[in-house]
Amino acid sequence: MERPPLRVSGPTFDATHPIALAEFYAALLGWPIVRREGPGPGEPDHAGWAMLRAPDGSSKIEVQFDPHHRAPVWPSVPSAPTMMVHLDIGTADLASAVRWAAAHGARLADHQPQDDVRVMIDPEGHPFCLFVDDRL
Repeated sequence: MERPPLRVSGPTFDATHPIALAEFYAALLGWPIVRREGPGPGEPDHAGWAMLRAPDGSSKIEVQFDPHHRAPVWPSVPSAPTMMVHLDIGTADLASAVRWAAAHGARLADHQPQDDVRVMIDPEGHPFCLFVDDRL
């Protein structure tokens, strides 16, 4: 059997406040929110869905409402929600990127396993990593 063409376009995050989380990532990354939908019937005002797209169109991030979303625990511990996926975000200046992320609502994780990477926590509790990317 021949493999059909496949391409990963990007992750989708669950959130209790998806539009707010999409706005966080839009500010952090400079990506526009290209689509957004309000709450569905019977959902609270803060529900909804949004999609951000990289300016070059190469990838996207979606954020969807989940009323039962619980922030993952980092680092993981037994019987607590675990991180299932995270973003690795390259930067030319790690210290500046940490300050930028914090200014937009992220926080530095208590546990930092590497000297050259900073684990950050977004406003809904999802970890993401900032690292120096020499290509930038």
